[in-house]
Amino acid sequence: MFEISDFNENERVRFKNPPKEFFEAIGGIEGMKKLMYKFYDKIYESEISHFFPQEIEEFNKVKEKNAKFFIQICGGPKVYEEANGMDLNEYMIKVHDDFSITKKDRIEWLGIMKEALEEEAKYVDKELLKAFWDYLDNFSKLTINSFNQKEKFYKVLLDKNDPKEIAF
Repeated sequence: MFEISDFNENERVRFKNPPKEFFEAIGGIEGMKKLMYKFYDKIYESEISHFFPQEIEEFNKVKEKNAKFFIQICGGPKVYEEANGMDLNEYMIKVHDDFSITKKDRIEWLGIMKEALEEEAKYVDKELLKAFWDYLDNFSKLTINSFNQKEKFYKVLLDKNDPKEIAF
């Protein structure tokens, strides 16, 4: 169920936001926080921890902020205010442009998320888990911004309701 698909530069990416039913099945705000806090605690000990603040108080702020992103993207209340009116997915892509993220980093991130889901979402319906995973697997491709070539990388963001291309 938690398969990581491959991705090549300039490949079109299609994704759908997770269904609100996943948010409800995981336990709403508190369940999503528990999942995300578990996930980010694992990140802190991982090979990609260098992308995050190493000072624990600052790291905890990032953890809380990112939990709010997932709460909102999964259909929960609008608690993530950083986007300032911008499409939340588009905003998150731009946030990741500040980092040099490779395919390997994406695989590490997804592997850690898989562990957290296996621990915290055992009782969530498999179809809902698959929908959440499909979002993560596909959307995470849009955060990759370091390939072997030095040419400009164009990200293509295709949403089921509002297809669009975004060039960075």
